[in-house]
Amino acid sequence: MKEIILIKNGEMALKGLNRSTFEAVMIKNLRRRLRPLGQIRIVNSQSTIMIEPSSDDFDFEEALQCVSHVFGIAAFSRAAVAHKDMDDILAKSVEYLADIMSSIKTFKVEAKRSDKHFPFKSPEICIEVGSALLTAYPHLSVDVHNPDMTVVVEIRDSAAYIRCGQIRGAGGMPVGTGGKAAVLISGGIDSPVAAWTMSKRGIELNAIHFASPPYTSERAELKVKKLLSKVAEYSGRINLAIVPFTEIQEQIAKNCPEEYFTLIMRRFMMKISERLAVQDNCLALITGESVGQVASQTLPALGCTDAVVSMPVLRPLIGMDKDEIVEISRKINTFDISIEPYEDCCTVFTPKHPRTRPTISQCENAESVLNMELLIDNAIQNTVYEYID
Repeated sequence: MKEIILIKNGEMALKGLNRSTFEAVMIKNLRRRLRPLGQIRIVNSQSTIMIEPSSDDFDFEEALQCVSHVFGIAAFSRAAVAHKDMDDILAKSVEYLADIMSSIKTFKVEAKRSDKHFPFKSPEICIEVGSALLTAYPHLSVDVHNPDMTVVVEIRDSAAYIRCGQIRGAGGMPVGTGGKAAVLISGGIDSPVAAWTMSKRGIELNAIHFASPPYTSERAELKVKKLLSKVAEYSGRINLAIVPFTEIQEQIAKNCPEEYFTLIMRRFMMKISERLAVQDNCLALITGESVGQVASQTLPALGCTDAVVSMPVLRPLIGMDKDEIVEISRKINTFDISIEPYEDCCTVFTPKHPRTRPTISQCENAESVLNMELLIDNAIQNTVYEYID
């Protein structure tokens, strides 16, 4: 029996004349994700995308897992294909749903007749399919209010499709439709969630990680790459820049007032990140900051870090509490990696009493003893790049 995957679009339905552009990007993303599974045909028709495998050994379970990570998809389902003939629809329904029907007690049938030339109307289709299933599986009963399973029959231009329910998709917008941005990634819980959240809005990701050997180890870098690999399951390939930060942090610790260590460090990070972002045509920076979570994330402190860059800084977690962020990290399977006990540069040279209400002029005065441009140039020249898939 021929099977396909039916995909329902999400927000793209609201895009009007630009809708086809968004759909084309999502189909491109689907092809890239499904390519390792074999040859497929993707058809876009009547607000639904259909994935048709070209071989009988196509791994539907693996394909459904891949589809669940593609942004832009509201819902998807596995479906049987039938001719637009009621006898074939009934026969395929009884055969295709055998395993499911044997494990439930109640069901109902819904019909969606996009092809208005089909001789049976939606209520008639429901009656015919429901009667066939009751005859084939006499232990069943119909419950239109709270069924164990809803059987859906869709009559479209080219064929009829039979499915049971839908799986919720990743939602959001297709990656690549929202431009490109660079996320400052650490080994903590927040920044991978921020990266995933902005990717869900269609943004293509670059990542920037600051490493401080020997204060941070190679295992800390491997941890960051593992986190990005989880995010890349949704976002696609990520270009990672690993910036050496040791010299900068040592100069800050040696020459600047201790209470400003973290703020000056963050200002360096923002300036370096903006330079790297511009080089790769990124339009914004992304951070995992949340108001009040730590001393460097008060409103005055955030204002001091933003003051050194001219491009937008996106903070998707800014109003979330830790429980909300952790919930998302568990959902995208980054939490267990994030809590692995490997250090990151943000915890190096942490002041005992950090400044929580700084002003821009105070920060500028505290860092004035440093040759910022020389330190930044050295860091960028020694930055290492790699791709994370």
